[in-house]
Amino acid sequence: MPDVLDASPYDALLLLSFGGPEGPDDVVPFLENVTRGRGIPKERLKEVGQHYFLFGGVSPINDQNRALLDALRKDFAEHGLDLPVYWGNRNWAPYLTDTLREMVGDGRRRILVLATSAYASYSGCRQYRENLADALAALESEGLELPKIDKLRHYFNHPGFVEPMVDGVVRSLAELPEEVRDGAHIAFCTHSIPTSAADSSGPVEEHGDGGAYVRQHLDVARLIADAVRERTGVDHPWQLVYQSRSGAPHIPWLEPDICDHLEERQAAGVPAVVMAPIGFVSDHMEVLYDLDTEATAKAEELGLPVRRSATVGADPRFAAAVRDLVLERAGDERGQEVTPCALGTLGASHNLCPVGCCPARAPRPAAAGADSPYA
Repeated sequence: MPDVLDASPYDALLLLSFGGPEGPDDVVPFLENVTRGRGIPKERLKEVGQHYFLFGGVSPINDQNRALLDALRKDFAEHGLDLPVYWGNRNWAPYLTDTLREMVGDGRRRILVLATSAYASYSGCRQYRENLADALAALESEGLELPKIDKLRHYFNHPGFVEPMVDGVVRSLAELPEEVRDGAHIAFCTHSIPTSAADSSGPVEEHGDGGAYVRQHLDVARLIADAVRERTGVDHPWQLVYQSRSGAPHIPWLEPDICDHLEERQAAGVPAVVMAPIGFVSDHMEVLYDLDTEATAKAEELGLPVRRSATVGADPRFAAAVRDLVLERAGDERGQEVTPCALGTLGASHNLCPVGCCPARAPRPAAAGADSPYA
């Protein structure tokens, strides 16, 4: 029998994700949830929904979250960590508020949250915290006893997140034709966000050109590139690039876009490209469409050999990393001396988001941070 690991004072883990449609009839209602308050016409949502309709109206993210849930529960059980794992989404069933209500009904009072976003940004961190505050407000209005909620730190540089991506890039390089393999370029891909949001990402002291969002991605890209060089003996050139831009054309977003980047690399004589989606936890729609469909079609048009490496998904090493993060945070809450596990130059991220971290344009209450109204 494994030793019993101590997660106290926490009595549950909540996997908090974006959510996605599970059939054609879900697509427009799902997009209405995502864009609520922005005044986007239904006809425009139907146009955007074509990405989902290409895949039968089903987003892969829900099944990927189910697989991650299974991996977490299996890892916890095998290692003697008695911590139930729940799942709630921002934009589709199972909805966050419903899951929190269920957790309260089950007697859960100290909840840790794992968000399926590894990096600092408004959309990748604070917006989840705002959703948590909204859910807590809803439970409060129902007269329910509110649990205390903490969010696990950003895990972008945890070995259990980085190492599976190293393996993915090495495998993708090996899949390229031998004659172009050693000259292949690595395009490290992540979600583009407005430059203003990037510049203000992370704690106030990290604000500036690109903010914590860009710095964290660059650190991970260097870690992977260095590890690939050690594994293959080849120093592959690389660049951080962006995808999945949305919003008004006049608002500056992070660039270069992956398709523009492929054109530039082909014009520069690069013989092949590996696209490594380091900004994403799983192969959800923005990976399947923007990289596997749109960017791959662009590469075929250019006659440029490309491969797309895997995301972390439900890799057992990622599940083990989550266990490590849970025990790290639990020990810290108990007042023990804890040595966080982190690779690269930036060190472990903060446990508690400080005031001014990844601010919204229109301030809203956000849970699980120094400015939380639900301390």
